[in-house]
Amino acid sequence: MQDKWIDGDGYEMYVGRWSRRVGLGFLSWLNPPPGRNWLDLGCGTGALTSQILQTCDPKSVIGVEPSEGFVALARDTTDDPRARFLQGSGEEIPLEDGAVDYAVSGLVLNFISDKQSAMAEIIRCVADGGKVAAYVWDYAGHVQFMRYFWNAAVALDQHAREMDEGVRFPVCRPQALESLFSSSGLRNVSTTAIDIVTPFEDFEDYWRPFLSGVGPAPGYCVSLDDDRREALRTRLAQILPTDPDGRILLAARAWAVRGTR
Repeated sequence: MQDKWIDGDGYEMYVGRWSRRVGLGFLSWLNPPPGRNWLDLGCGTGALTSQILQTCDPKSVIGVEPSEGFVALARDTTDDPRARFLQGSGEEIPLEDGAVDYAVSGLVLNFISDKQSAMAEIIRCVADGGKVAAYVWDYAGHVQFMRYFWNAAVALDQHAREMDEGVRFPVCRPQALESLFSSSGLRNVSTTAIDIVTPFEDFEDYWRPFLSGVGPAPGYCVSLDDDRREALRTRLAQILPTDPDGRILLAARAWAVRGTR
């Protein structure tokens, strides 16, 4: 199975809404000065780009994203003239050397296969003294809406473990992130945890995003036949913590990392 990132609306429903909450904490931690040029690599539907525009007073923000569908949605939902959205990837960023002061990436780094090459390409785009920063989910630990899903899936199907992001993405840990940034030549590398709440109105609000097919867990979910999917749905309904009003109150953690060129 390959991770699918083609449906912007599905992405928003699954993780986009939570990425926005993490993004605010991430930008507050960076505490950038105004008037800087930014690159948002793997901008997706434009969640982090929008927050940079709203909270960081940038001179410009260029969102780079391989998915044509995501780029289209980002353009449709962002009317700030300081923002542009381009198709590209971590292996080939369509910017000149030293074009930006800040290069950031939200929830993308772990999906890039050749991370060292991508880091070199990102750093190429950053001016001397500029910042490179990213955040990723704490897949193996405190992303409860994913952990409940994969724990239930693996209990029913041992092969599901092969798709579990907590297993697939060892880079999503503080020491691994620090090592990646330091070995790429960045200075003053540091990490921090960003914790958010991820409340769901009811079980359907939790379950529906897994039917979109966008991302590893939804991709696994839609690959199941009807009986196996219903068994997974039933197990989740039994184990998720639900309050008397039917709400499912969960939490999620992201790890953030930053360094200076």
